[in-house]
Amino acid sequence: MKSLIRLLTKKKLKISFAESCTGGLLASSITSISGASKVFNLGLVTYSNQAKIKVLKVNKNIIRKHGAVSHECCYAMVNNLSKMSKANINVSITGIAGPKGGAKQKPVGLVYIGIKRGKKTLINKYLFKSKKRSLIQKATVKKALDLVLRAAK
Repeated sequence: MKSLIRLLTKKKLKISFAESCTGGLLASSITSISGASKVFNLGLVTYSNQAKIKVLKVNKNIIRKHGAVSHECCYAMVNNLSKMSKANINVSITGIAGPKGGAKQKPVGLVYIGIKRGKKTLINKYLFKSKKRSLIQKATVKKALDLVLRAAK
């Protein structure tokens, strides 16, 4: 984590997050490190569909048609976050941390992580095997930080 903050500081890059299923764990993992204020710009926990629609301006038809846990919603979250935050690297997370709430098409452990740097947006889909909420959240944060590291290089 310290190396990520050093890299972002050296490259003068700012990061922002819009989290759902991780509930602020990603922002917390960054802000727990000294020096984070040089790189961390904004962290939003848009947990409810209403928050995604009202705060992040995700079109309600995207959520109605594809659901909050979808490639489309994750894409809208990261793109709209980047307009608000003006950060160099933006991250969005939406998923099902469980242990309840999963379905056959969208099982517990399904997570989408969006990364936007400049004009490039990448949506990554993961299916974490654990059924434990905290482990899914921690695994998601680890993946997101790996993606930020790659995007920053």
